[in-house]
Amino acid sequence: MSHSAPAMDKRPSTLRGATLPKWSPWAIAAGAVVLAVVIGLVGGLDSKVQWGLIAGILFVLGTYGIAARVEGRRQAKDRVATSLVWVCFLIAVVPLASLIWTTVKRGVKVFDVYFLTHSMGVVADSEPGGGIYHAIIGTLEQVGLATLIAAPIGVLTAVYLVEYGRGKLSTAITFFVDVMTGIPSIVAGLFILSLMLIMDLQPFGFAGSLALAILMMPVVVRSTEEMLKLVPNELREASLALGVPKWRTILKVVLPTSIGGITTGVMLAVARITGETAPVLLLVWGTNFINTNPFSGAQASLPLYIYQQYANSAGSNAAYDRAWAAALALIAFVMILNMVARGIARWKAPKTGR
Repeated sequence: MSHSAPAMDKRPSTLRGATLPKWSPWAIAAGAVVLAVVIGLVGGLDSKVQWGLIAGILFVLGTYGIAARVEGRRQAKDRVATSLVWVCFLIAVVPLASLIWTTVKRGVKVFDVYFLTHSMGVVADSEPGGGIYHAIIGTLEQVGLATLIAAPIGVLTAVYLVEYGRGKLSTAITFFVDVMTGIPSIVAGLFILSLMLIMDLQPFGFAGSLALAILMMPVVVRSTEEMLKLVPNELREASLALGVPKWRTILKVVLPTSIGGITTGVMLAVARITGETAPVLLLVWGTNFINTNPFSGAQASLPLYIYQQYANSAGSNAAYDRAWAAALALIAFVMILNMVARGIARWKAPKTGR
């Protein structure tokens, strides 16, 4: 009695199950938004933020429910993780985009060449006119001097920690850098103010630069330290094997290799201190007139100008408009710094041939 060979299974393999189309996340997101709007209107929720949070929750739940039904629970969990990443991204980006939009919308009212090239002078805070020329000069000088102080010290400290630091001294330096990273800006201002009181000094721009340098140094140290750690040890060993001294290896091999990241870290530190107001308020005081000498007399700065215009406006629309326009100039200044940092990083990045 012969047995026939088992017939081949013509059914499709289950190793590749059904998958959702590529446009499904967009469709689920659109449905979540529509359903969130309906819930908001029916429930009497006036805040658009509440609508957005409801839409995010519905998007995640809808993604899991639809994906679990079509693709299975394992693939559904993966899609939920991706959905959570996108929701968190939107939660972070939407407030930033709203802030930039509000600043641009309100700041363009008086933001022109006249505003950038004139100071307040004898213009009262409640009167129209005036500009931020004196504040731009003060900000550039104070931040520039702070960078000249903090950047070399921060980079050299990071070089010591990575290339030479061993034992208790390195541990102590790392500890104090961590502590300095979290100190409030007002503490740095009070420290410099106490020195000024001891030496009987009047407010001047360089005092603000010293406080800003204290805030900037730990950021430079940390960012430079991480960049130096990314340099492969093989480069150091190859240079040392050729008889090159260690200091020259650091100068010619390690620093050029990481110069792009170091520059980016310094620029980010500059952007971090550019918007500080408390140290400038304590140490520089501010003025409505142009002062190009940071070592004598009070100076203005953009953050302090914004605060003074908003605080002393007494309901004046002209002062509010100047405050928003100065905020727009400050944001533009920080954006330019970041673009310059990216340009320098690309320019200094090591070129690799094919």
